[in-house]
Amino acid sequence: MQFGSGVPTVGVDALSNDDFLLDVREDDEWQAGHAEGALHIPMSDFVARFGELTEKAPEGGKVNVICRSGGRSAQVTMYLAQQGLDAVNVDGGMQAWEATGRPVVDDKGQPGTVI
Repeated sequence: MQFGSGVPTVGVDALSNDDFLLDVREDDEWQAGHAEGALHIPMSDFVARFGELTEKAPEGGKVNVICRSGGRSAQVTMYLAQQGLDAVNVDGGMQAWEATGRPVVDDKGQPGTVI
């Protein structure tokens, strides 16, 4: 996966509760706090687990990719675009998500935090 300029991005404020969210952070980050309903596939496992995304992503729908601040998700967004998927990087990542007051839950469904 290569990081390049021109990665399509979307702001947290433009996302609705129905939008499909792919979280590519590592397990410890996910367990501490994530967006409820997001699909979790760590970037380190992403290529091996790509099939999980194709099973769960909405057919022909947009994949909103998120990490902590936007770096890892930008790389995954570029990879997905190369695979022909409609993918966008969530600008500012989970830090922006939390800062705008969007709910963050831990792996037990309790209020979580972004690490």
